[in-house]
Amino acid sequence: MRPLTRAAIIAVGSELLTPLRIDTNSLFVTGQLNALGIDVVMKGVAGDDREELAQLFRAALARADLVVFTGGLGPTDDDVTREAVAATLGRQMSEDVAITERMRARFAARGYKGPMPEINRRQAMVPADAVVIENSRGSAPGLWLEEGDSVVLLLPGPPRELHPMLEALVNGPLKHRAAGAPLIRRVLKIAGRIESQTEEVLQPLYREWEQATPRISATILATLGQIELHLSARAPSAEMAGTALEAAVRQVCAVLGDDVFTTSGEAMEAVVGELLVSRGYRIALAESCTGGLVTSRLTDVPGSSRYVERAVVVYANEAKVDLLGVPPALIDAHGAVSEPVAVAMAEGARARAAVAMSANGPQTHRSPPSVQR
Repeated sequence: MRPLTRAAIIAVGSELLTPLRIDTNSLFVTGQLNALGIDVVMKGVAGDDREELAQLFRAALARADLVVFTGGLGPTDDDVTREAVAATLGRQMSEDVAITERMRARFAARGYKGPMPEINRRQAMVPADAVVIENSRGSAPGLWLEEGDSVVLLLPGPPRELHPMLEALVNGPLKHRAAGAPLIRRVLKIAGRIESQTEEVLQPLYREWEQATPRISATILATLGQIELHLSARAPSAEMAGTALEAAVRQVCAVLGDDVFTTSGEAMEAVVGELLVSRGYRIALAESCTGGLVTSRLTDVPGSSRYVERAVVVYANEAKVDLLGVPPALIDAHGAVSEPVAVAMAEGARARAAVAMSANGPQTHRSPPSVQR
């Protein structure tokens, strides 16, 4: 039987087509499949409409040998994944009594009022020749269907249910059907350069990597305040792919120098935090126009209490004077949004906080800069 090498992911739910809900399942599914060497070549979102879903499913089958559905397996009328897939494949559906009984027992064990609603029996409807995937964390089982050399997976939408089910498949039947050449990725992040400039410098490396064995693919992305370079390689073993990527990372660092602030994908705030810790520094912040955004980014990192000492948000001029000691005359002369006032705010924060620290204890003459925006 032909190995699985190309996958399509279809997220189901009309709510995913609104600004109220974001599909995060596909990111998890992609990571799991890439670890097996399966490329995700298509992602799509379909609302709770059988015909729309069927059209997207047919397009996915034409492009991929593994199609993974997430969501649309609940008991209500708008949960149409099972029906759309069965109709597209020409499979009859029938009730799996064992699933129904498990659901009844689950309802009874959880102490719900009254018996299981009859509409839940929809979740026990199984297309012909499908293999049921047990769901230990919810009522909707998953389904594994084979269509020729292709595989179709139906998984529930809630991440707490989907994750353990997919992980079990990745370590079991999907692993046996995969090509066995893992796809490994590295993410480098770059600051101080624009996307086109970075691309121009890296193009000679791209040409070299295209001819290399294993071949290295590169994708460059511009995000807020930084450039991301995604490198990937597929090889017979993860070790071989990792070695090739490490050599490519060294080449990038040789070309871009210190503009590369991480070669492992960490967020900039995490890198800044580790630099502060490694130098024995603590930081105090004074913010105005950013309204606490810089502090928020720093403290979003677990363990940031090791280096974040305090922060002051001083939006009004009076607050700058009262809390940080900025001279009113300085504000009058230069304006609240000016370099002299920013420096005065930073000095005020540093003077009021114990941030002049190193690994050897308090330093009276050597302090890290406070931050003001």
